[in-house]
Amino acid sequence: MNRLFSGGLVLAAGVVILPSDISVKQAYNAPKPEYRADPRLESLEKFFQKASCPAVSYAGEFVEAADSFDLDWRLLPSISYVESTGGKAAPHNNLFGWDSGRAQFASPAASIREVGYQLSHSALYRNKDVDGILATYNSNVEYAAKVKFVMRSIAAEE
Repeated sequence: MNRLFSGGLVLAAGVVILPSDISVKQAYNAPKPEYRADPRLESLEKFFQKASCPAVSYAGEFVEAADSFDLDWRLLPSISYVESTGGKAAPHNNLFGWDSGRAQFASPAASIREVGYQLSHSALYRNKDVDGILATYNSNVEYAAKVKFVMRSIAAEE
């Protein structure tokens, strides 16, 4: 494997490892300026913090993905909570149990963006409301009820 050392960075097979004084959250997951004062971000952070979920670090990603893909902002975090307890059990950064748990993602943020994109653009999910998306995501009748309970726990319906 070829490696390049330069200015405190290590490049190995296209992966950049940042110097240790920059945390992953600071480098990648800090909410964009337009989301820092967003009350949805605060609600989501409180929800994940209360349950000690690693996904708290990605609250901004969840809100941004919801806006980018025109999804209810509580949907992706709720699915991640039901599927992986907000990242507590997320092998290969798969917060959503995507592809029956077989999908692998470069990062939790990548999983949020990819699953958000699929729920918005895939022929399976496109143009469906929350109930339609959940019925397609997991046909078990109880599944939709669990996700919707979590959605209401994050914030009341809008």
